[in-house]
Amino acid sequence: MPEAAELPTRREEAWRYSAVERLQGEALDRWRTIDIAAGESVRETLVIADGDGSRPTELHRWRVTIGEGATCELFAVLASAEYARLEIEVTLKRGAHFEFGGITVGGRDTVREFVTRTIHAEPEATSNQTVRSVHWGHGTGNFLGNIDVVRDAQKTDAAQDFKGLLLEKGASVNAVPQLEIFADDVKCAHGASVGQLDETARFYMAARGLSPELARRLLVQAFLGDALVGLEDDAQREELMQVALDKVDRYL
Repeated sequence: MPEAAELPTRREEAWRYSAVERLQGEALDRWRTIDIAAGESVRETLVIADGDGSRPTELHRWRVTIGEGATCELFAVLASAEYARLEIEVTLKRGAHFEFGGITVGGRDTVREFVTRTIHAEPEATSNQTVRSVHWGHGTGNFLGNIDVVRDAQKTDAAQDFKGLLLEKGASVNAVPQLEIFADDVKCAHGASVGQLDETARFYMAARGLSPELARRLLVQAFLGDALVGLEDDAQREELMQVALDKVDRYL
């Protein structure tokens, strides 16, 4: 069968807003496996930035299993490539925790997206996902997040939070949060919103002598910072934030 026929289509939920035409020649069956033993803690970061040798298409697919009482923290900034996608499938065992913070930024005619499937397979596990997207031009930022809670996964506590910021007309962000819950003693929540910069805040800052450019940058920085709150390493947090802000500064 020709390779083109095997490409996903936008009829598939996980690829609804993707630039599937840019997947030609990509190894779609290539997954990175991360297995975290019981009681261990693992932190991983992914940065796709200008000047780092990124390709026009950056496709990263990770399968993560978090053992009993273990913790996995993943943080990512997608700030380069014509099409960048991080897809994560996570399975949590009893008492495990999954923390994800993601940022997409960009303009022109680019697509950058996170797709997550979080499977609470056993009781008392927790997960938290925070994604922020800032786009301009004809840039697009996407977050498709699915949380599955199986029947025996009581005491699950899972949350997703997505916010998008549009700096120009023509840009777009899309969020598809989904919950599939079969247990009855759980706490699950998701939220999604899209908007523009707060003009009241900009006026307030201008009245106190800040230039329009600096006011805008500070507001964007505060907006993006939410995605990195869970990252306790100050140096790593500043490094990831700088990648995102460097991209925004080229626009501002």
